[in-house]
Amino acid sequence: MTPYGHSLRFTGNGVPWRSITASLVLLLLWDASGWDLPLMEAIGSPTGFPLRDNYWLENVLHTGARNVCVALYLGLWVVALAWPNGAHPLIGQRWQRSWWLLGVLVNLIVISGLKSISGTSCPWDLQAFGGPAVYVSHWTFGVADGGGGRCFPGGHASSALAFLALAPVWLRAAAPSHRRLGRWLFALALGFGLLFGLTQTLRGAHYPSHTLWTAWLCWTVGGISHHLYQMIRTMVNSKS
Repeated sequence: MTPYGHSLRFTGNGVPWRSITASLVLLLLWDASGWDLPLMEAIGSPTGFPLRDNYWLENVLHTGARNVCVALYLGLWVVALAWPNGAHPLIGQRWQRSWWLLGVLVNLIVISGLKSISGTSCPWDLQAFGGPAVYVSHWTFGVADGGGGRCFPGGHASSALAFLALAPVWLRAAAPSHRRLGRWLFALALGFGLLFGLTQTLRGAHYPSHTLWTAWLCWTVGGISHHLYQMIRTMVNSKS
């Protein structure tokens, strides 16, 4: 026991394969249902999406929220680098804090990279909503839909969902109080990510599946990142 309570210890090193696999199955069932397009047709019209330029959706929940997430991430880096080593056992050494935050960055890079090579266009680009493209599933590779593409997965949702990379650090902790913190981190990142994704769906920028795949990718990458961190941490401790 330290003056701050229990130090950050972990119950296991493995990737959370059960939650990754279960969520993947549900996600594939969603894709198989074909609900993406009917939902967008219920929201949009042949002239477009009425909420595309809505002030609250565009300026507050899109631009404003993205800026807040960027500021939060940069602020966490300042704290992670400025906080002295050993000042608090729950937040580790600088290299550990840096690794956790790099997991967030890796999530952002993965989502951005996949978007850059995606042939899937945004819903508001479809002919059904006044655009030039035809609907092509994101599972149909190498088929041009006539639009600009680069819309899958959801970039804006990743502004919050990327922070899922931080949750495994606490979810797999030994102390119950630390696991509660992990659940809060998970709920906040997932909740705001889904909210940002809903914002873009209402505006016609993304299908619901784009947000769901972004969540799955960020959780999977975050789990793998934590597993690699645990391996490095074990090696460092064995040499000290």
